[in-house]
Amino acid sequence: MFRQSVTKIARRPATMTPAAYTRTFGTTAKTCSEGDTGAPPKTGGTGDAFQRREHALEEMAIRQREHEKLVALKKKIDQQQEHLKQLSDHIDEIVTNQGGEKN
Repeated sequence: MFRQSVTKIARRPATMTPAAYTRTFGTTAKTCSEGDTGAPPKTGGTGDAFQRREHALEEMAIRQREHEKLVALKKKIDQQQEHLKQLSDHIDEIVTNQGGEKN
């Protein structure tokens, strides 16, 4: 494809101006490779600012999820304690109505 377009450009008549039939071709590829931003923290380096910020955001998200789980567990414990209190009150009421244990 590239060769065909180059030969077509070369065969153009000389009456055309060079600006009318010239094309630019990009021959350099965009190069991005891993580790260009600094030594990653896993290998002992401190990493660059972006890596440190990303790590801090991940840690903050993990702490937030753990906090939400703890809040849910505390709520569930409170519900269970309330239920146990209701059962204890119910048992006391039954015992009192049956005439046992020093009414």
